[in-house]
Amino acid sequence: MLGSTPITFPIEWYSSKIPGYAVRASVPNVHGFTAYVVFSSVAARFFTPQVAGIGTTPTSAGVSQVFRIDHDELFNSTVHMQYQFFKNGPWLGFNWRYDSGLVVSGVPDVASALMLTPAEQVTIGFSCNGVVATYSNPITSCSGVGKSTLLTLPQTGTENDDHNPDRVKPRNLFNAGIGTDNLFHKESGPRWTLRFTVENLTNKVALYNFLSTFSGTHFVAPRTYQASLGYAF
Repeated sequence: MLGSTPITFPIEWYSSKIPGYAVRASVPNVHGFTAYVVFSSVAARFFTPQVAGIGTTPTSAGVSQVFRIDHDELFNSTVHMQYQFFKNGPWLGFNWRYDSGLVVSGVPDVASALMLTPAEQVTIGFSCNGVVATYSNPITSCSGVGKSTLLTLPQTGTENDDHNPDRVKPRNLFNAGIGTDNLFHKESGPRWTLRFTVENLTNKVALYNFLSTFSGTHFVAPRTYQASLGYAF
């Protein structure tokens, strides 16, 4: 039995509209310099009533309403630039990723944030009138301005499931790397590769999503160093 468990199975709604676009532009190799940019947007609008789903209660009546699920993101882009010093030589790479933020369906506004556990309030950096929630002192009422350091968190009464849903706050992430695709400068045949990369250069603290029905909560990985040695044949 699903009962009191959080388990749900695919849910079906009356209808949905998921328009979007994706664009890529590239710069050809100019004296060792190459670059490309990719940007996209997707709207994920669903319309009630719910007509199917295990673990939830489908409805068959009522006025149709529009809401956005956590696939919806206004804009995201990736810019990559790379310079190779000479043929078969080492390269330097830089990557910039921007995300405007996915919809957060589980915490639509400040009022719903008051219902979170202390750990969940601390996770999103919740505060009211400048007083920050802690594990031992969660915020259970807020007569002023509630804020979150990681979510847009609309004020109570201003949230709109279609036009002003709660979202993960926008973020900029930067990566850099240095390496070579031909360590010993061989003209043909198998070759060794070597690279060193730093991901999330600024050690940005950010969320991908929060309390998503099907995927839970995910943070952006902290600054990470990676080194790899490869053999191509």
